[in-house]
Order: sequence, then C-alpha cells, then structure tokens
Amino acid sequence: MKIHLTSVFVDDQAKALRFYTDVLGFVPKEDVPMGADRWLTVVSPEDPDGTELLLEPSGHPAVPPYKAALFLDGIPAASFAVDDVSAEHDRLRALGVDFTQEPRTMGPVVTAVLDDTCGNLIQLMQRG
Repeated sequence: MKIHLTSVFVDDQAKALRFYTDVLGFVPKEDVPMGADRWLTVVSPEDPDGTELLLEPSGHPAVPPYKAALFLDGIPAASFAVDDVSAEHDRLRALGVDFTQEPRTMGPVVTAVLDDTCGNLIQLMQRG
C-alpha cells in the first residue's frame, strides 16, 4: 500500500494552481471540469507518476472554520520534502512568498513554514 493522493483545501483553484506550479514548482497532472469546480492535481516534476496533490475546493461548510483554526494556530495543512530548506526559503522569499516560520533545526530535520496564499500554511522539511 502507498499514498496515491492527498489534498489541501484551497479558496480559489486557479490561484492555487498558479501558486503551486509557478511558485512552488509542481506540475499539473489532472485537470477535469466538475461543474463549477475541477478535479485539479499537481505532482513533483521529479516524480510525475508519484503522489498527487489535489487542490480541493473549500466549498464544504466545515472547511472554512477548519482551515481558519489550523492557520490561526500555525498548523501546516501539508508538508513537502526539499533537499535544502534554507536554499528553498531564499528562492521562495525572492518570489515574494511569506513565511510564518523561518528555517529552523528541529532534531534531525530542518523546517520552515510558508503561507500558500490560498488559506493554508505549508511546511517545508529537510531530513538530516
């Protein structure tokens, strides 16, 4: 068994697609119209057949308070592995990305947390 798909709830799918591709560097995988929304996934360009991230619409009534509580408490909605958190932090900061946590060593990992502009905090993580 392996993880095939995971998701983040986003306020605006088009805006999220731009952020997750143009800024973070993922590539589009699936884009299927589903009424007013889309089945919209992205993947790592390093693993195009790997785990997909669904940019899920935040339309369900339970989602806005859930997202707001996580964001307010500083809890990331997802965590992405990178080779070098400091280098990725610098690259993203130069693109205007806001970070709520600067790179920090936490035991065997280095982490940083960014705002995805779509209502989520995202953690970047580098293993020792």
